[in-house]
Amino acid sequence: MTLQAVIEPALSAMGYELVQVVAGRGGLIQVYMDKPGGITVDDCATVSRHLARLFAVENILYERLEVSSPGLDRPLLKPGDYARFAGRQVTVKLRVPLDNRRKLLGKLLGLEAGRLHLEVDGKPLDLDLAAVEIARLKPEFD
Repeated sequence: MTLQAVIEPALSAMGYELVQVVAGRGGLIQVYMDKPGGITVDDCATVSRHLARLFAVENILYERLEVSSPGLDRPLLKPGDYARFAGRQVTVKLRVPLDNRRKLLGKLLGLEAGRLHLEVDGKPLDLDLAAVEIARLKPEFD
């Protein structure tokens, strides 16, 4: 069973969305979570305590657990993320350059049949999702 398979149902039951789990060197487990309205320090503390107990029950060994928000530049990792954040500005890093560019900034139009739809420099652009290394929200400041 993967860490994600253990953590995701627990967070979901608590009202949080699991964004990403990263298992690093030295026994580090990083958990990035979100919820409508954003994540507070109290949310992180609550989830950290819950996961520590869950890991003890599931016999998951770790040295350090970090629980946090995905940040203002949240990565788009699941197909639902692309629908949820349609209309927002995103930065997209490509695996292979397109017209001598590996980084694109544009408006996210959505994802359909494995194709990412963007508006870049005022023009529509469709990309195979497999060509995308990472897509992140561009932070918005009021």
